[in-house]
Amino acid sequence: MSENTDDEACNCSIMIEEQFVERNGVRPVLVSWSGGKDSCLALHEIQKSSNSRVVALLTTITREHDSISMHGVRRGLLETQAASLGLPLHPILISKGASNEEYELEMARAFSEYRGHAIDSVVFGDLFLEDIKAYRDQFLARHEMKGLYPVWQRNTTELIKEFIGLGFKAVVSCVDSKTLDRSFAGKTIDEEFISSLPANVDPCGENGEFHTFVYDGPNFNQPVEFSIGETILRESFWFRDLF
Repeated sequence: MSENTDDEACNCSIMIEEQFVERNGVRPVLVSWSGGKDSCLALHEIQKSSNSRVVALLTTITREHDSISMHGVRRGLLETQAASLGLPLHPILISKGASNEEYELEMARAFSEYRGHAIDSVVFGDLFLEDIKAYRDQFLARHEMKGLYPVWQRNTTELIKEFIGLGFKAVVSCVDSKTLDRSFAGKTIDEEFISSLPANVDPCGENGEFHTFVYDGPNFNQPVEFSIGETILRESFWFRDLF
């Protein structure tokens, strides 16, 4: 596990660079990045666009665990994933059990750095939760930013099948113990996984039933190598350690 400080929070080196400048109608955008399938599909969609160019992945990291907030994936794997995607990673550090106020403060600090380079758009992988989208749009507007939602209102059954069909590969890193038992943590996202889900669980886990880590796909330069460790119960969630 690498030792990182707050001074390293912007690994993407926010500087005045040519890549940040809109040219020929192609705008630079940020991606809200969890390392999971929904943000990966959103990234894939935006990369297919002829009028947008991704300049950084924004990821919230829980300091105490040195892992992706909610998904529980170690920071080292996140960094390897970003490197395979060929994109700069901008970790945003928050404390364990961070309040919404803390989250918003740290995100606002990140936004201010990019706004100085005329970057005002953030891509999200939200699918159908209207209240979450409304919150994001209101929060972004307060900071002169706007959200882009390339997979919004896509049918989630069709979307997860498209994810598999495109060649993406993902593993379940975390499940909500109130909706799924611990055996689902560590499973690979495939047709068998989809068919094994209870009827009340969204096939993309949009209601928070499970979270994933994508380790390969059409926009990866090479697969992310990892091993699967023990399953741990933390705050009503089963986390499968990936290392």
